[in-house]
Amino acid sequence: MCRSIKTLRPPALPEEATEEEIRAAALQYVRKVSGFRAPAAHNQEVFDTAVEAVTDATRALLSGLGVRGASGRSTA
Repeated sequence: MCRSIKTLRPPALPEEATEEEIRAAALQYVRKVSGFRAPAAHNQEVFDTAVEAVTDATRALLSGLGVRGASGRSTA
């Protein structure tokens, strides 16, 4: 896993992750998996699509996770 991707859920973060943090983690993941820091022009669209898909999946994951002892959150 990318060492630069940080944990985005409590208690690692005291508050909910921001949209910028979620997107940055997704970008780092896609960069690692693809092997490209910046894709060539002919790969840009698929690269950007992957970043958006990972961003959406990350957002869904974080919103669905329950954190024990956290008020207002599921404890599942």
